[in-house]
Amino acid sequence: MIDWRQNLPEMKAGEVWLVGAGPGDPGLLTLHAAHALSQADVIVHDALVNAECLKLARPGARLEYAGKRGGKPSPKQRDISLRLVELAREGQRVLRLKGGDPFVFGRGGEEALTLVEHHITFRIVPGVTAGIGGLAYAGIPVTHRDTNHTVTFLTGHDSSGLVPDRIDWDGVARGSQVIVMYMAMKHIATIAARLIDAGRDADEPVAFVTDASLPGQKVLETTLERAATDVAASGLQPPAIVVVGKVVRLRSALDWMGAAAGRVLSADPLGNRADAQKDSA
Repeated sequence: MIDWRQNLPEMKAGEVWLVGAGPGDPGLLTLHAAHALSQADVIVHDALVNAECLKLARPGARLEYAGKRGGKPSPKQRDISLRLVELAREGQRVLRLKGGDPFVFGRGGEEALTLVEHHITFRIVPGVTAGIGGLAYAGIPVTHRDTNHTVTFLTGHDSSGLVPDRIDWDGVARGSQVIVMYMAMKHIATIAARLIDAGRDADEPVAFVTDASLPGQKVLETTLERAATDVAASGLQPPAIVVVGKVVRLRSALDWMGAAAGRVLSADPLGNRADAQKDSA
């Protein structure tokens, strides 16, 4: 049997690894992430890290919760960053485990800059971000050559908790065929109105995915115009990934999790075959 840990880097005392845990399914951990869990003395983890992933920690490892959730008491980001410095200076092997990817709306860059400021050795281990992996589990590709050649990833709120004013919403609406939004459910009414005002079709498909990649995953398909009303009626709770664009229509063909539960998939989700038959008639 091949030892998958062979030739993987060893975590050293006084070192901090900033690691992405993916959207939830432990199977989406990278080998580097699993190896880090098996070595770390202290694991400082986010709220969105699946508890099943933490079960891979080595016996005796200390778990420290550092979750930040909107509307709930949360540690300040600066305090989390300085805690990593403190633990490293104690000679601990420190794993900072973050949901998704540390560098995709995960504040990993801020934490790494603090480590640089304090001369702490660190390593970055990318993870599967929910805006790609979570949508894949919902049967929604972020790109498909019959629907889009561009995709934009954005956050639905800034550090103040409001819709970011620094986003060029008109530019995004005009220039990106598919828009993937993190932390946007709370402000979806405002965001949808801005996109429609900027020229997006009110009937454009939209999907909300919660508990992405987990057994309890839920997907709501709606339209840009009805998004706010339908998500409120659905009872879905954040966090969620929101995607706007024709790729949502592909879910009727690519919902592999639904197919495993008995859903009959469509072989022509975009109507391309039907159109071709009309043209040849």
